[in-house]
Amino acid sequence: MITRREFVTGLCAAGIGSMTSVAALAQNNESTMARIKRTKVLRTGFVAGAAPYFAKSVATGEWQGFCADFARQLAASLNVQLQIVDTTWGNAVLDLQSNKIDCMFGMAPTEQRKKMVGFTAPLFENTFTLVARKGFEPKTWDDVNKPEVKLSVDVGSNQDSFATQTLKNASVRRFDTSGDATLALQTGRVDAQVLVALLGVTVLAKSPSLGHLVVPTPHAAAATAVGVQKEDDQAFVTYVNDWLAKKRAAGEIKSTVLANMQKLVGVDPKSFPKEVTL
Repeated sequence: MITRREFVTGLCAAGIGSMTSVAALAQNNESTMARIKRTKVLRTGFVAGAAPYFAKSVATGEWQGFCADFARQLAASLNVQLQIVDTTWGNAVLDLQSNKIDCMFGMAPTEQRKKMVGFTAPLFENTFTLVARKGFEPKTWDDVNKPEVKLSVDVGSNQDSFATQTLKNASVRRFDTSGDATLALQTGRVDAQVLVALLGVTVLAKSPSLGHLVVPTPHAAAATAVGVQKEDDQAFVTYVNDWLAKKRAAGEIKSTVLANMQKLVGVDPKSFPKEVTL
């Protein structure tokens, strides 16, 4: 037998449960911009050991890098707090899909990624280069696209996509990390590592003995943008695009990137490859 009190208590519990479910569902369905305004927090993915994009001090725990700077500046523009979420380049898409982060600076809008997440207008265009062993001096990408040429890339990266689409005749070896791909060059297993310019310059600044930077012609580049959640409401994307346009017009995109190149990598802005534009 159920007493009157137990019956009423059950109804109340059911009502509270329903209201909680409705509230949770409403929050899950709210747009990125609505969530940011409600929580006063911008959640952004950061990747450790990815200088000059991101770099975390072992001693202080402080985050540096131009993507870290851009994330702070965007949060300040929105007048909200920045919440840093540790991630990797490989996991960033999943973090956006699972609503762990609102945006991810420094992502390339590949066709495969566009099926899963959204993107803003380009942050900048990143030129593809080679960190080549001494004695290997190709002039064009046709010189590179040959069966006897051995290349290394980090799997799932911009350079992996570029090599897959453009260097189909070359012998491309794929590694789990960019560091492993660099080690393959260092140990003589490949002739060159395919890298976007910012990373190529960074690798050589750390290890000049690896070889030299080659910018084959015709120059090829891929956009680097801000990854966002795929949603119907475009308020957040529109806001970020307007913010990027103002930053670019003021010359602050290029200056922020080059300042971090100098601070974190030791590359003088004046010595940055003239063939590479940001």
